[in-house]
Amino acid sequence: MPSIKPIPTKIFIRIIEEEGFVFDRQGKHKVYTKDGISRPVIIPNHKEVSKGVIQNTLNTANIDRKRYFELLDKFK
Repeated sequence: MPSIKPIPTKIFIRIIEEEGFVFDRQGKHKVYTKDGISRPVIIPNHKEVSKGVIQNTLNTANIDRKRYFELLDKFK
């Protein structure tokens, strides 16, 4: 399986939304929520999402690496 690398924020948001997360609010970060997930997903307002943010978000959102790469291929 390939390694996780930084990607454009717009693509990462599309991945999160495809998994059923809904935009909740925005300040310095965008916040997404989903029924059944206790913690919100928080994405910084930058051009790119870093490897660490992607990994932490996938853990919070209960998205496994295989599914992440499937969605990444779909939206790239």
